[in-house]
Amino acid sequence: MSQKPLHPRTRAVHHGIRRSQYGEMAEALFLTQGFSYDSAEQAEARFIKTGPDEFIYARYGNPTSRMFEDRIADLEGTEDAFATASGMAAVNGALMCFAKPGDHIVSSKALFGSCLFVLDVLARFGVEVSYVDGTDLEQWRAAIRPDTRAVFFESVSNPTLEVIDIAAVADLAHAVGALVVVDNVFITPVYSRAVEQGADVVVYSSTKHIDGAGRCLGGVICGTRQFVRETAEPYLKHTGAAISPFNAWIMLNGLTTLELRVRAQSDSAMTVARGLQDHPGVEKVIYPGLPDHPQYDLVQRQIGSGGTMIAVDVGSKDAAFAAMNRMKIFQISNNLGDAKSIVTHPATTTHQRLSPEVRAELGITPGLLRLSIGLEDADDLLDDLRQALA
Repeated sequence: MSQKPLHPRTRAVHHGIRRSQYGEMAEALFLTQGFSYDSAEQAEARFIKTGPDEFIYARYGNPTSRMFEDRIADLEGTEDAFATASGMAAVNGALMCFAKPGDHIVSSKALFGSCLFVLDVLARFGVEVSYVDGTDLEQWRAAIRPDTRAVFFESVSNPTLEVIDIAAVADLAHAVGALVVVDNVFITPVYSRAVEQGADVVVYSSTKHIDGAGRCLGGVICGTRQFVRETAEPYLKHTGAAISPFNAWIMLNGLTTLELRVRAQSDSAMTVARGLQDHPGVEKVIYPGLPDHPQYDLVQRQIGSGGTMIAVDVGSKDAAFAAMNRMKIFQISNNLGDAKSIVTHPATTTHQRLSPEVRAELGITPGLLRLSIGLEDADDLLDDLRQALA
């Protein structure tokens, strides 16, 4: 009798473990720059081709990093993964590894500022980049050409929480042979079905929910074995983007509790979003789990949850700063996905390098606050926000 497939929570605890000869229960942390060989012949063979459990240099691979890569690939539903030093190293690597002068990339314009910077760098090197409103399928249809090499978008945009129809965009891209690269950080591996919906490459900043405690930086590129090992890995290992083994160990252990944390945070986010809808100090609440979200039906079909992030518009920069300065539980920071709840003012921090015109076009108003809901009690968070907005 064949064994039933294991559920994600079980795989997040056990998948990918490589035990040493000592039989340790906890995943081992291999802090080493290089590796020794039994013979000169073995060294030569390793440099010609390394197997999944063979290593030559930490920049190329490490047993701890490989455990993390195997586990996240299993959860995401891809054949392989490569862990990077940060989320932006993952975005940069996923695009730079294949792009060349003359290529055409279509991207949603609602992106994190650093992602826009990477696309600007590609444009400087001769890659043509076209930007579209990611929620408008007709704009994707008009922008994607027979020579389009790839499409790129955040599945849920930062910070205005627009949701892109992965399956619909993927159909248009695949019709011309274009690669679908998805930044999936807001959805998290808990709710992701991006590969099933048509994504070819999925990138995460593991700094966020995967770590989940604000400890260290990390990122990961998930995709087919051919893309990861033959296209992405040569670029990443030669340009120094590999994750630190210590950070990989943090991320590996973060995966064991990821589902428990993210589901609890998402439940709290729904409670907080509902509780702010009628608050006189709030002009607008944006939360994918609320029925008034513009892509609510898509959210239910594609994600099944509103997630851990909320955006609220309180009318002005002065009102936003005053509320932030009165908050007792929410911490003012620019991270997200932490166990601690965080408030961010995107217009003056994460997206401040964008022009006022671009911010206005993206819906990043002076009064917009981004809330990352943590693991605190939802009622305490709601009370904190209500007193801060009073």
